[in-house]
Amino acid sequence: MLCAKVSLQDTGSKPFVCKDCRRPFARQDALTRHEKLHVRAANAKRAQVQQSAVHVLPQASPLDALAWDTHRTTSPGVVSSSTPNNAWETSQAESQPGLQHAASDLDFTLIWPDSENLFQSIMACETTDQWQMPLGALPFPPVVQDVNGMNFGSPNSFDDRGSSIGAIPSGGSHQAVRDVTEMVTSSSSSVTAAIKATSITSVFLDECLHMFFVRFIPTFPILHRATFVFRECTHPLLLNAMALGSLYLGPKDSVAKGEALWRLAHTAIATSWQSLITHSGPYDACKGVQLLLTALLGQIYGALSKNRVIRTTSQVFRPLGFFWARHCGMLDCEPFSMESVPFPSAPNSEKENRWRTWAAREIQQRALLAYHILDGLVAQMSGDGASTRHVANPLILPSSEAAFDASNVDEWIATMRSQRSEQPSFRLVFRSLFPPIGSFRPLDYQFSAFALRVVLEGLQSLVSDSDESDLAAVGVPGRSDVRRALAQVHETITMSIHLSAPERLEVLLRWHTICLDTMINSTILCRHVCSRYDITQHVSGGSRTMRPGFDMVKWVNTEDARRALLHAIAIQDIVEQLPRGRAHVIHMPSSLFSATTIYVVFSLAGVTNIHLPRTIVWQDALLSRADLNLGCDTLRSSSGSETRRFVEEGRTDSPPGMGAVRNLLYEMNSLQKLFRCLFSQWGVAHDMEEIIDQWITLCH
Repeated sequence: MLCAKVSLQDTGSKPFVCKDCRRPFARQDALTRHEKLHVRAANAKRAQVQQSAVHVLPQASPLDALAWDTHRTTSPGVVSSSTPNNAWETSQAESQPGLQHAASDLDFTLIWPDSENLFQSIMACETTDQWQMPLGALPFPPVVQDVNGMNFGSPNSFDDRGSSIGAIPSGGSHQAVRDVTEMVTSSSSSVTAAIKATSITSVFLDECLHMFFVRFIPTFPILHRATFVFRECTHPLLLNAMALGSLYLGPKDSVAKGEALWRLAHTAIATSWQSLITHSGPYDACKGVQLLLTALLGQIYGALSKNRVIRTTSQVFRPLGFFWARHCGMLDCEPFSMESVPFPSAPNSEKENRWRTWAAREIQQRALLAYHILDGLVAQMSGDGASTRHVANPLILPSSEAAFDASNVDEWIATMRSQRSEQPSFRLVFRSLFPPIGSFRPLDYQFSAFALRVVLEGLQSLVSDSDESDLAAVGVPGRSDVRRALAQVHETITMSIHLSAPERLEVLLRWHTICLDTMINSTILCRHVCSRYDITQHVSGGSRTMRPGFDMVKWVNTEDARRALLHAIAIQDIVEQLPRGRAHVIHMPSSLFSATTIYVVFSLAGVTNIHLPRTIVWQDALLSRADLNLGCDTLRSSSGSETRRFVEEGRTDSPPGMGAVRNLLYEMNSLQKLFRCLFSQWGVAHDMEEIIDQWITLCH
């Protein structure tokens, strides 16, 4: 049936014509859906007359007459929702009686009314000729294009010259161009057909965007909910946000629907990035910000997807974001000046304009910083190096979460005026972490949880630059230097009283994972175990393995192994402490998998019952005497901490039968259950759990 639909689309026959705008369609149902947009546009225009405060962009099509400034109409309860997982299920019909669904066949109040128009655009679009267009914001109007005559080369904004293909004398060149065009058209049609086959509705899109803001954004704050305007976003950005939001919905078919949205957005980026890179929002400092955001969200979805093809695609496209950012000059943009923060007594129009300008700069900066976070995470998961030099990051620290979470302009002004006037760059932060003479004083900066994650991924990139013999690349700090820097970061985390409990746990979760990898590369260790026991794994690619002669039995009796084990146990404990509504931070699957890898190596070596120190001094768990620049015999006779005695000698002060004891086989079963809880959010947990299941079988 789908093939029949696609073939009908490809005939070029469009006998059904809209009586309002004269746009032709190949099918009657597509025309019917399109005509609903005109009806809705007319209704919205009448409603707009009664609401003089609506913010509307310059219009380019009949669809643009809609009021898309949805932050006005969304109730405060929706914006600030931070309760456990069932909070989103509250009916919006009671709190928002004015947002009635315009479609006659649906009796449901949409949180984002414009989801219906996005849905109609998807369903009415016969190919992806419109998907490179933002919702009324690109510098050229949405025109109807003949697929057979579409130009898939550079857009007019890059080069106004006509095609040079005619100058090529070879007769096969024209056929090659036609073949490529037909291939792209066929791919676009297939993606559109897949969207229609998944029974996606406007209600589903609405739920997805809502869940994106109330579940994903609190753990990864990169979009500003308070100033978010649906209409100012490009289609692909919305689709990727909705794809991520679909991961937090209950129905089993949500995953398939989310993948369909991701594929449509990916097709749009792959075929139309030349147009998207020219787009600039009304408050953006430079072009291409939404392209960067779109790619970022798509790669987060892909990196943690159950679908292995999507995961590979995400890894392949990972470096593009940094290239696009440099091309658009995002690294050179001046930060928002604290002198530009208006006084509380300033006119409302001025305050609103400054707030939105700041939000646009902050989103641009956070998108770039988020790319650094994702880059470090994917590099660690894949066992590869980073795509950029993190420690050379010239961006300054982002604003506080209190400022970013401010729900109105006056709250934002009050928060901004209480902050420091100058923020350091990340480059300066990294220089402070590697001074000529080591120091364990906390960094004299106030870091948000988001900024701390950027710093941690910078340190992770340095860890990945060392090989298994602890031989660092030229100009890269050695692992001892990185461990000392990690100790400083830990002091900063513990002394940052402004961090919420979930934020501190999420940051410490990643801190422990990176510390573990300074002892041994957990990704390569996983490959080694799977290779030795003939277990197929699809979690990481590549063929890099442990150094020749690596012996697991010998390794588990080393200091590094016991240090890694302490961090692995801490990872498990942190995940079990996280509140239910925050138990889906993007680095959770890889952190848990690293911990499980350490557990299985100890278990396979015959070490299953571990007597742990009653309390852990994390500086002693992280740093060896060599790291502290102390001679091996200097403090050997002194008592030291119980933690240091455990890592150096494998013993604790607790008498037999007392103290903390962990059975690693039992703990692996608990971790397997935790992975099953992650299935719905992060599909990569499926492949991880399959490996763990085989590991558990090996250990019994």
